[in-house]
Amino acid sequence: MLIASVLRTSLLASAVLAATAHADTVSVAVASNFTAPMQKIAQEFARDTGHQAQLSFGSTGKFYAQIHNGAPFGVLLSADAATPEKLAREGKADAASRITYAIGKLVLWSKDSTYVDEQGEVLKANHFQHLAIANPRLAPYGLAAEQTLRKLGLLDAVQPKFVQGENIGQTYQFVATGNAQLGFVALSQVMQDGRINSGSGWIVPETMHEPIRQDAIVLNQARDNAAAQALMRYLQGDKARTIISAYGYGF
Repeated sequence: MLIASVLRTSLLASAVLAATAHADTVSVAVASNFTAPMQKIAQEFARDTGHQAQLSFGSTGKFYAQIHNGAPFGVLLSADAATPEKLAREGKADAASRITYAIGKLVLWSKDSTYVDEQGEVLKANHFQHLAIANPRLAPYGLAAEQTLRKLGLLDAVQPKFVQGENIGQTYQFVATGNAQLGFVALSQVMQDGRINSGSGWIVPETMHEPIRQDAIVLNQARDNAAAQALMRYLQGDKARTIISAYGYGF
């Protein structure tokens, strides 16, 4: 029994050492709306594969500019589908590696638990002073918000009250700090374990705007990086998708 136990321990140690020896690290640029789920995914990814994902969070538009200026990212998790497609077309990324890792959802949210009704009628009442929205020219969630307001016939009425964020992360901060009474943010920023965890919100029906398709792609410098390839597979696996779904994303 003792010999068998020692042998099993030795084999396990050897397996761990072998996995570590082949482990790699990849630098990942992550759209700010995907911050919370990606932090969890990266932890599970490291635990399950031995590879490490070094995460940077920010706006997709800024990441695009940084990649063109030689930033050492290996994988981009974009807030849209257009940017990865553009990088592939420009010869900066591997087109064959591109995947859709999530479909984003938009929510009209307030940190006040009674402010936003479940049908979004608060927009029609128009009693608020400021409405936070991400820049529609730079941020997919901002474009979706603009499309929603246009479909509701409210864009012209509420546009003078816009407080515009550079990205969806800054837009969320405007609302969370009370600088805007309400705002259009990513559902993932206010949802955990399948429900809105604070404040009040109207989850915008997906028929109100174009799909917020979020794509990932391997950049040229990571074509031969084992961690990059493993991460792309991991994002499509059951464990990652369970985490992604818990934050309100679709597929």
